[in-house]
Order: sequence, then C-alpha cells, then structure tokens
Amino acid sequence: MTEVAEQPVLDFYTYPPVGADDWRYMYQSAQVRVLEMQMLTRAAFHDMANAENLRAAVDLLSSTEYTMPQAGKSFTEVEEVLKARRSAVRQLFEELIIDKPLVYLFRTRDDFANLRLAVRRTLTEKPVGSDYSTDGNFPPELFEEVFEQENYNLFPDYMANAVEQAVLAYYRNKQIPDIDHAIDAAQAQYNLKQAHRLKNIFLLGLFRIQIDLTNIRTMLRLKYTESESRTKTSGAEALLVRDNVFLKGGFIGLERLQRGVELGYEALAPIFFVTPYYRLVEASAAYLSSDKSFLKLEQQCEQHLTGFLKSTIQVTAGPQPIIAYLLLKENEIRTVRLILTAKKNNLDTKLILDRIS
Repeated sequence: MTEVAEQPVLDFYTYPPVGADDWRYMYQSAQVRVLEMQMLTRAAFHDMANAENLRAAVDLLSSTEYTMPQAGKSFTEVEEVLKARRSAVRQLFEELIIDKPLVYLFRTRDDFANLRLAVRRTLTEKPVGSDYSTDGNFPPELFEEVFEQENYNLFPDYMANAVEQAVLAYYRNKQIPDIDHAIDAAQAQYNLKQAHRLKNIFLLGLFRIQIDLTNIRTMLRLKYTESESRTKTSGAEALLVRDNVFLKGGFIGLERLQRGVELGYEALAPIFFVTPYYRLVEASAAYLSSDKSFLKLEQQCEQHLTGFLKSTIQVTAGPQPIIAYLLLKENEIRTVRLILTAKKNNLDTKLILDRIS
C-alpha cells in the first residue's frame, strides 16, 4: 500500500474521482443536500468582513444558526456558540453514517490533536495548553494517564508509534516543529492505510489532496523563512533534509517540491503547470513575494479543498456527500471564527477579504 500511495499518479485534471453511488445512503444524502442550502453564502462572509466592528459583524448572524444570546455579544459567548455548532454537526455526521469505521476514522483527527498537545507538554515541560478535545475516540483522561505513567501500550499501535516517532524527532534537534511533523506524518500514513482498507476512493483522494496542500505550505514557508535546510546545507545533504520535511503519499512527487524550494518565486508556478495546483501556487507565490504574507496561500488551499468536497454533487447517494458536508460545515465555522476574531482585533478589512475570498 505504501509504495502505491507514494507514486505521483495524476490521471485527472483538477480533482480525483469521488467514487460510485451507495444507495444505502439515499435518505441521508438527501438530508445533507437540504442542509447545504442553509449554509452561509460567500456574500454573507463578505458582509461580515466589511462590518464596522465586532458587534456589527455578530449582528449579521442574527438570522442564522449562529445567533448569539441576547444578554450580550462578548467573545466568550461567540466561542460557546461556535463550539456548540461544531458539536452539533459532528453528532449529526455520526448519526447519518451507516459505516461506523468512518466515524472512528474521523474521530482520530481529535485523537492525533490530543496526542500532539500531550507530547509537546511532556517533552518541553512548558504549559502549552491543557484543553484536550472530547470528540476523539479516547477520553482526555487517558492521555494524562498514559504520559504520567509513560505507558504507551494503553494506546493502539498507530498512536503508540506516532508518540515514538515524535519523541525521536524532537531529540534530534530539540525543535518543537519536529514533533508536529512526526505526528502529521503518522496521521497521514494512518489515513491512507484506512482509506485503502475501506476501499474508499473518495477518502483516498481527500487524504492525498490534504497531504499535497500541507507539502505546498511547507515548501513556501521554507522559501520564506530560509530554514536550516536551505541556509546551513547544500547539494545532496540539503535535498535529504528537505525530503524529511515533506509528507509522503500525496499526488505530487517529492522531487518537484524539493526543486520548488530552490527556485525563485517567479519560477514556482511553471514547475506545477502539469499538476492541479498550478493556479494555487501561482497566486500564493505572487502574494507571498509582494505582501510577505501567507494569507493567499491559506485561502487558495482552502478553496482547492472545498472545491473537491463540492464535487461530490455528482454523487446521488453515498457517504461522500455526508463526509463533504461535515468538512464544509467545519470550515464554515472556522471562517466565522476567523472573521470575528479579526474584527475583535481590529484587523484591516482588506486582510480579512484576502484571506476569505
């Protein structure tokens, strides 16, 4: 499976196939189609971005499911409403999905997030937060117990292996980002393995796109920050270091990403011309070069992923529309939080619009 997943096979133009219909999901698919029509529009986000202040932006949500309590509009109340909406959509997802291994798979997102937090706290001995998610497959108390006792056997193998890789990665250079990369790599390989095991074409495409987008982010951040892989090494040694910072299993070959680190911003887009990410890289590199900001990169990555999720419209019935609705709804909630946070901190409207449109 690993060898197959690592091959840069591109047999599609923009998005990979989403798979066939599964008529067991006929009712569930129809239900999420109705719910999709109730989601916030692009115009609604633009109105929020252009609002005078936080209170005005919150008022624009008064006729939606994000209505804030009448008592006030403090940011604490905003956060509570958004958390409640996220919990609701995740609960609905679990109710609609017939194949429960899919529920377990998507819950592992929070397990890996909790794992990342626990490893960071343990290795750095610094208070990097203690708010574990309760939406995973394992309760927060288990993470505390495992790391207090240093008994990783209480975790399933894929999580215990992720801890081991994260610890080894950290002690090589004692850099916190190495923890995140090791756990990201373990999560990516776990996702690909499960997609193959479930024989789910849609999930395989989704996870490989996510790997590609993570790698493109890494490539551009390496260029911008002039990381150690670029300033302290050269030649074959540099390529080896760069290879280690990219996740394996995406559609894009690692050689293309390594080459991108070496080229100037103006030469980046052409080497991605034969991939689905040409326009993404072109827009992101140009904005990064001119504005010294990753806003356009994040916006373009989000747009590409949501485009793939929306391509599930071609499926009449199946788990694909339900998975897509979960991820699109979570993205909507993050966008609302992003805009309101920006308004709370009085960020320039142009910056908000560059990020969301």
